[in-house]
Amino acid sequence: MTQVATVSKPTAKGKTMRATIVQAVADAMRVEMENDPSVVVLGEDIGKDGGVFRATEGLLDQFGPKRVMDTPIAESGIVGAGIGMALGGLRPIGEIQFMGFVYPSINQLFSHAARYRWRTRSRHSVPLVIRMPYGGGIHAPEMHSESYEAIMTHSPGLKVVIPSTPYDTKGLLIASIRSNDPVIFMEPKRIYRAFREDIPVDSYTVPLGKANIIQEGNDLTLVSYGAMMRPTLEAAKTLTEEGVSTEVIDLRTIHPMDREAIVTSVTKTGRIVVIQEAPRLCSISSEICTLVNDKCLLHLLAPVGRVTGYDTPMPYAATEKMYLPDNKRILKAARTALEF
Repeated sequence: MTQVATVSKPTAKGKTMRATIVQAVADAMRVEMENDPSVVVLGEDIGKDGGVFRATEGLLDQFGPKRVMDTPIAESGIVGAGIGMALGGLRPIGEIQFMGFVYPSINQLFSHAARYRWRTRSRHSVPLVIRMPYGGGIHAPEMHSESYEAIMTHSPGLKVVIPSTPYDTKGLLIASIRSNDPVIFMEPKRIYRAFREDIPVDSYTVPLGKANIIQEGNDLTLVSYGAMMRPTLEAAKTLTEEGVSTEVIDLRTIHPMDREAIVTSVTKTGRIVVIQEAPRLCSISSEICTLVNDKCLLHLLAPVGRVTGYDTPMPYAATEKMYLPDNKRILKAARTALEF
């Protein structure tokens, strides 16, 4: 896939470093562990081995086994232990190796982590971050390529964050670690090492619940997040070269979603295409369609367009490219909206 120049620019003052997304993940954890002794990390093979994608490499040597804890192969145990640690005054970061492995811990997440503040009438909170690589595109076996973020948004009390650039990754992860509510931090492993950009060495945050207006325009709105921002930006570049004034929104946080940014944009452009890797049914794109119909119906110049994965399991390596949205599919949907 042709790489598009990154668009997030460092705003914090001071020294910067060139980093990939996975390096930004590691640096965010390192910075917060240095700044706050209550931050701990736990997960399968995250210590000596540095995690399956090496996102925790070097943390064990720097902070020791009391703060970087290898766990048994038991996702419910990782999340359950994390909840207990959070209630006991720590700020744990749990790693689930792949999103497809999170299902054994759903009861812990939905019944306990997400509900504890509500259950105790805000007397107690669960400052827990659960990191998980998600999505296809790396030729992984079954249950290693899920993009089921919509499931996580169905549980009130959980925040769901999906970055798309190294700068946003570090800032959003630090903000998630500092959040007093549990956060599902989904990392687009397809672009873990796809490109680098300058990020501040020091600590900084990117606000949760705030979308990034990457490019302003008047004719068409493109909305996406995570790994799908790369083909979305490719399509936007082509449309711009064709004279289409295209607005591009990176949601960054799926829940709570920046609804105002979407409504403001569609009210201006009158056309929107939503791009996601996840299956279409009951998805983030479904929610955005409903939002636009509720708030922008009289401003629409064309039906809401959607470019999504399919309502099937992610296929194996030989055919996964047929499943994943690409810039060709995005351009087709954009031109359909423009020609309506």
